[in-house]
Amino acid sequence: MDIRRHGGSYFEGDKGHSYRILRAVKNRFGSTNEIGVFEMKDVGLEEVNNPSELFLAERPQRSTGSVVVSSLEGTRPILVELQALVSSTTYAMPKRMANGVEVNRVSLLLAVMEKRLGVHLSGQDVYVNIVGGMHVDEPAIDLGIVAAVTSSLRERPVEPGTLLLGEVGLGGEVRAVSQAELRIREAAKMGFKRCILPERNLAKLDPIDGMELIGIQEVREALDVVLA
Repeated sequence: MDIRRHGGSYFEGDKGHSYRILRAVKNRFGSTNEIGVFEMKDVGLEEVNNPSELFLAERPQRSTGSVVVSSLEGTRPILVELQALVSSTTYAMPKRMANGVEVNRVSLLLAVMEKRLGVHLSGQDVYVNIVGGMHVDEPAIDLGIVAAVTSSLRERPVEPGTLLLGEVGLGGEVRAVSQAELRIREAAKMGFKRCILPERNLAKLDPIDGMELIGIQEVREALDVVLA
């Protein structure tokens, strides 16, 4: 991750990609967390008006271990592809590696899967990646991580037009996330047709044109839907 700080903001992004993220962490009125996405071209940095389209542009269709989640950056929802790869380990201690998400959060979710879902990962290396160099640090992507790992493990793809939202608790419950409607409307603009979200969020939402909204209370329910 390449990070260059400038006062109350900094650029971040993978050196292997042509775009950079300008993240503002504070201003004269206090803290904030807004971002701008820029692409490096021959004439310099050029703003990307639709970051969701950029981050999903090369997403493979019906690939196992691939899901779409929504990151809320300040007041701006951005859709990103989250990938997971699960493979048999050749080490005494299986690897747990993450790029773009906190590895400790991934390890916690894997423990929930072992305990609450009976998914055996002790003999598997697990790799999780946010495509495009984004770093996402919010629990709303928990359900996406669990679904991506299970998809790779079972070799069953998630339907491409599906968005996953939800924080996963230690009991395997799926908890509500902030600004669910804003995230879902962004997905609808991008052509997504279905959203798996916490039941509590669904209860507060009005119907959204073109979107099938499926409320769930536990992780097991979500996996039954997306990997059916």
